[in-house]
Amino acid sequence: MICAIVLAAGCSSRMGTQKLLLPFGQGTVISHIVNQLLKSKVTKTYVVVGHRAEQVIEELSDKPITIVHNPEYKSGMLSSVRAGIRDLPQECDAVLIALGDQPSITINLIDEIIRYFSVTDKKIIVPKYNDKRGHPILFSNIFKNEILTNFDDVGLRGILRAHDNDVYEMNVTDCSVISDMDYPQDYQQEIQRYNNRKEEMS
Repeated sequence: MICAIVLAAGCSSRMGTQKLLLPFGQGTVISHIVNQLLKSKVTKTYVVVGHRAEQVIEELSDKPITIVHNPEYKSGMLSSVRAGIRDLPQECDAVLIALGDQPSITINLIDEIIRYFSVTDKKIIVPKYNDKRGHPILFSNIFKNEILTNFDDVGLRGILRAHDNDVYEMNVTDCSVISDMDYPQDYQQEIQRYNNRKEEMS
């Protein structure tokens, strides 16, 4: 079983508004990301909420997901990762960590990450674009307790450094794996990328 944790608890302070609720595709940023995961080979999707949780939950109310509340969301991303991990079922073999502000990730990308996990002997799969590691990251459930108790100062980078020999870097040609939305101009770039992709497919 592959479980996805979507990090959707941040304050969006640099955007000036709740960026996950901005229009994107046929819905909003967060609904678009969740739709990609639901259409992928991910077995179960968890969404960790914090800032303006009620609005995010309402936006996703029609989707077959599990909501996880993170009361400590102001302390940073790792707290949301941990909140999600604590809710995972024992049957979960691997965890895909997806950013709630990375709407350009695709079903194909998600499925390719999962495929590499199944065909390699590596326990951590990281997409890489132009020598830069990005997201989503997939890791074996064997690291669950280590993430819950370590790396307070460095976050998920800590698990990559501690288990470098277990990391498989999946080279990709799409820069979306290193793109997220912090500022209004980032949002506009994501919209443009989405529109360009639609034109290419039409």
